[in-house]
Amino acid sequence: MEALDWSILVGTLAFIVGYGVWKTKGSKNVKDYVLGGNEANWTTIGLSVMATQASAITFLSTPGQAFHDGMGFVQFYFGLPIAMIIICIVFVPLYHKLKVYTAYEFLENRFDVKTRTLAAILFLIQRGLAAGITIYAPSIILSAVLGWHLLTLNIIIGTIVTIYTVSGGTKAVSVTQKQQMFIIMLGMFITFFFILGYLPEDITFSKALKVAGASGKLDILDFSFDTSTRYTFWNGITGGLFLFLAYFGTDQSQVQRYLSGKSVRESQLGLIFNGIFKIPMQFFILLLGVLVFVFYQYNTSPLNFNPAATAAVHNSKYSKDYKQLENYHDALIIEKKIAQDKFSTALDIKEYDATIEAKKNIIAVNNKEKQNRELAKTIIKQADSTVETNDKDYVFIHFILNYLPKGLIGLLLAVILSAAMSSTASELNALGTITALDIFKRHTEKTNKKPQEYYVNASKWFTLIWGIIAILIACVTHLFDNLIQLVNIIGSIFYGNVLGIFLLAFFFKYIKGNAVFIGAIITQIFIFVIYYTLIYIYPAGQEKLGYLLLNLIGCILVIAISFFLQLFDNLLKNPKVEA
Repeated sequence: MEALDWSILVGTLAFIVGYGVWKTKGSKNVKDYVLGGNEANWTTIGLSVMATQASAITFLSTPGQAFHDGMGFVQFYFGLPIAMIIICIVFVPLYHKLKVYTAYEFLENRFDVKTRTLAAILFLIQRGLAAGITIYAPSIILSAVLGWHLLTLNIIIGTIVTIYTVSGGTKAVSVTQKQQMFIIMLGMFITFFFILGYLPEDITFSKALKVAGASGKLDILDFSFDTSTRYTFWNGITGGLFLFLAYFGTDQSQVQRYLSGKSVRESQLGLIFNGIFKIPMQFFILLLGVLVFVFYQYNTSPLNFNPAATAAVHNSKYSKDYKQLENYHDALIIEKKIAQDKFSTALDIKEYDATIEAKKNIIAVNNKEKQNRELAKTIIKQADSTVETNDKDYVFIHFILNYLPKGLIGLLLAVILSAAMSSTASELNALGTITALDIFKRHTEKTNKKPQEYYVNASKWFTLIWGIIAILIACVTHLFDNLIQLVNIIGSIFYGNVLGIFLLAFFFKYIKGNAVFIGAIITQIFIFVIYYTLIYIYPAGQEKLGYLLLNLIGCILVIAISFFLQLFDNLLKNPKVEA
């Protein structure tokens, strides 16, 4: 990187951290530290909610996902607007009415302390893992850019985020996220126009979309009922709906964002804002990946985008075999360009048969390239079984580093790090809050009641501890298909169960704490078994069940099991007497 890039990158990050610490120092009570004094308006809430969900993984993995698999991933978000409406009607008014600091505090009021503790522990497990992954995501990129060791980068990034999160709590997270979202969207829009400018002169935006469509990258909707397919319309509005209900309705990293609102109305407007703009934002980010795909139809691309994988195979005894694949890949690049030119010409003269024939040629060449890339992955694995052959998360950063001008590289790296910081800060803030209030305070205040400042300090210490834990998790994290899917898979394993607990609390008044507690434990065991037998043991893309459906299954299971356990308990307490 050049000095200009370093200046923009360091200056941007220093401003965000410094502003967050300065603006929010001095929280004296739990309300100020955990809920930001209930001062947030709807724009702050909406941007904070979006920034919490939009981690560095979003801006690294999503374009790579579109590059390889097209726009179909956007179906994952189809359940989001419906979830926002339900949460605004049911969850938000109840949380504000009860004046709770955490979502799980409500569960003790409705059931008992052990159910509250169980839900809190399930949250801590899945969100703690996710926090580590959100630190790891930008580390792998900066490692490729700077050549620094991943361990060093994990520590640096984790430490920066932990500093201002510990210092200012929820308000620090919300305040800095507004700046981060501005930087993120500015960087992505600038990149969009640069990609268009780098395409051949005769390839307009509309023609670029036709080029992408010829390769199947714009196939958005899949109405099939195949449960093994990850992203379909039906998975999005069922499994995706339950995932978002759980994430925005029960995950403290999100609940804490809108509990900080001035009023119920401000919280609801912030969530509606997110429901309206989240899908267009994800669509735009996926579109960036599709345009990068079009760009590489006319320009040279590596056989594998992961530089570590390429270096490993070139330094092995398989170097000659890999070089042959690279030569074939270079020949295919020329063949692709010829096929695209014929397709473009056919479009210009509006010759239907020629267009169809050119499209077939494009598909054939792309299939040959895909097969060649798979062979390359096999050789890389033979050369070094420890190196990651999956390169989805490296596609976008390869374009940034090799084709964007000086200064803009620094801005895009600032975008990636800002996204990582915003998401990780929310997670650490929530993890510290839950540990301090749902676990530590709940089990210590019975014997010795402490002042407010004591629990503010406890929240800070637990946030610091979770920051350290997240860094440690980041240091042992490896790519899993791609990072955005890994985070969603982890969430799906736990979210359905937790959502079911909350739905039982809302709508099934006759079901008591013991039945829910036992039902939740049984459900979580079942979900682990289902995940292992139908998803984990199969190669990516060959699973027997789409992971989004785990949210729906977990929710239904915990409700059904708890219902029957309560029914059984009632029968034991009130047996029928024979006449």
